[in-house]
Amino acid sequence: MSPNTDTHHLDTTRGRDLPSIVVHPGTLEDYEILGPDHVDALAVGVGAPVDDDDELQPRAGVVHVSARYRINLSELAERARFRGAAGTTHIIDLPRVHTGSTTELPWDGLPLRIILVGVGHSEANDMAKAGAALGQATRGLHRVVTTVAATGNPNDARAFARGYLLAAPRPWSAKSRTQPGPADELVLLVPDHDVTETTEQLPAARTSAWATWFARDLTATSSNIKTPKWFADQLVTQAKNYDTVTVTVRDHTWLDKKKYGALLAVGQGSQHPPLLVEVTHTPQAKTRQHVAIVGKGITFDTGGISLKRPRETMIPMKTDMAGAASAAAAVFAAAQNNHPTKVTAILALAENHIGARSYRPGDILRTHRGTTIEITNTDAEGRLVLADALEHAVHTVKADLVIDIATLTGAASMGLGRDHGALYTVDPILAERMKAAGEAVGEPVWHMPLVTDYADDLQSDVADVANTSRTPGGGSITAALFLQRFVPQVPWIHLDIAGPARSDKARIDAPQGATGYGARLLTEFLHRHATSSSTQL
Repeated sequence: MSPNTDTHHLDTTRGRDLPSIVVHPGTLEDYEILGPDHVDALAVGVGAPVDDDDELQPRAGVVHVSARYRINLSELAERARFRGAAGTTHIIDLPRVHTGSTTELPWDGLPLRIILVGVGHSEANDMAKAGAALGQATRGLHRVVTTVAATGNPNDARAFARGYLLAAPRPWSAKSRTQPGPADELVLLVPDHDVTETTEQLPAARTSAWATWFARDLTATSSNIKTPKWFADQLVTQAKNYDTVTVTVRDHTWLDKKKYGALLAVGQGSQHPPLLVEVTHTPQAKTRQHVAIVGKGITFDTGGISLKRPRETMIPMKTDMAGAASAAAAVFAAAQNNHPTKVTAILALAENHIGARSYRPGDILRTHRGTTIEITNTDAEGRLVLADALEHAVHTVKADLVIDIATLTGAASMGLGRDHGALYTVDPILAERMKAAGEAVGEPVWHMPLVTDYADDLQSDVADVANTSRTPGGGSITAALFLQRFVPQVPWIHLDIAGPARSDKARIDAPQGATGYGARLLTEFLHRHATSSSTQL
């Protein structure tokens, strides 16, 4: 093995345990186990001033903490200029007396750390931001008790827990220096009558966050580790945890025999051959529905012979398989949720490298079903591997609904920025369902037009279609139009996540780099799709 692929000394297993969240009935007034040996910190919510009022809005627990500690939390917040904005925190570390002193402080026997958590105006996703802020503020602690989720709305508890779990762990890293992990246990104090409903919300929050972290960790892994085979091996290992999940790996020999020419061409310049992987959740109860999620899995993208320019754009290309990571994570989440619909992730895995066997501009490729493609740019490789995978979803898997997800075009990122994914579909019901799912879990999408007139720009004189447009502009739209031709007569959604799949800087709920965008979007969409009729959201 060459030095740059020597990974035996690294932890190369993905999938992690998340911190524990438990629900406890009561308030901070009557919660007895508050000694500093048992609880490291108390966290209470503070709302932002309303309208022209300059007063902070204390939430559940603030009055009780002030009374038990005999301190004015509001005054301390004002002094620190804390404004209660969603996703902000203010930490109050109280002193101990000097060793040998006989002085008694009001907070003796209580946790010495109080965390004020901003909950904003309780707008959409404010509670998720609050949870994420608390997750970041409590790394390295053992047990944290909080009343922030005691709003009387169980959905707030779900969002709060999801935010906490998204932000609490540290992303995978090969650094030798140990970094502090999340608090071992977060205790949610809620009124007695809300305990059952609040507790019922936690499994969904945990599954959603777990899926995001699984996708993040796969995507963040360096490409000298993350070959197509390594990626497939991770899925095989993870599937052993589920009775309903199977993984089928189609290797180079199978792809060659079945003539998956587009996927083979993209991967032929690499020493690591391409693979087509199916990850399938089959519910125990019979179902007529079968959803296929097709994921672009380019484990590294040089741009091929049409080398990426400028060179800096190649640095984050270990994340060019983010779509495949999110697709796989969504299937495992479906298994965790006992999802009633059969769901298959179809992952086209390849490295787009430069080598003696690399495909070239001007080449003519033939997909599995016989469509010929003229190559005008080898850096438009994602749509090529998706073409074979989409045909596989329609004709081999025979899915009733096909969703593809890919870091496909820089145009989508330029048009929508880093927060929104680009959504393409001709079905208005599916579009609204996906938009609603994104709003619910903090992964928004924007419904983009499939401008059919632009399809003429993909015409080729020597093949059925060219892989890029002859006319500048509208690159995300023409890429979607290219893919649409490989999904005939089947409901189809295309998600271009080139913008939100990566973050240039750390955010409150996501680390710098791989964000895991799409995993919880797909998980929530699958839930809504299974529980909705064909005509209602």
